[in-house]
Amino acid sequence: MKKIFISSDHAGFKLKESIKSYLSNKKILYIDMGPYNDNRVDYPDFAHKVAEKVKLNKNNVGILVCGSGMGMNIAANKHKNIRAAQCFNLKSTKLSRLHNDANIITLGSRLLTKKNALSCVGVFLNTIFEGGRHSKRIKKI
Repeated sequence: MKKIFISSDHAGFKLKESIKSYLSNKKILYIDMGPYNDNRVDYPDFAHKVAEKVKLNKNNVGILVCGSGMGMNIAANKHKNIRAAQCFNLKSTKLSRLHNDANIITLGSRLLTKKNALSCVGVFLNTIFEGGRHSKRIKKI
């Protein structure tokens, strides 16, 4: 069974809360790994928490939000078997899943509108890895 783990830093907190509402409205279960307010925190702490959970099961996925999406992306990708993708639009999100089997999406709260971010989350959760020629490439990572 797929588990969705979500986290942010202080800059991404408000968007994380919007994503949680979006998921709840769609009856999609998730686990919030913090923070639980918008007090200043260090993004790597939360990226590592989510990455640790996602790598426990190949069906798990993560959603990480910070100001740019870059810091969370860099920190999450330090973990073996994590393929975090910083997504900006529907096409980058879809391709991250189709071709790269991304298991974490990172979003920049200062770079995306709420509507765009929520659309990206929907695409991320509903797109299946194509496999085939892409599988051998994933094994090289």
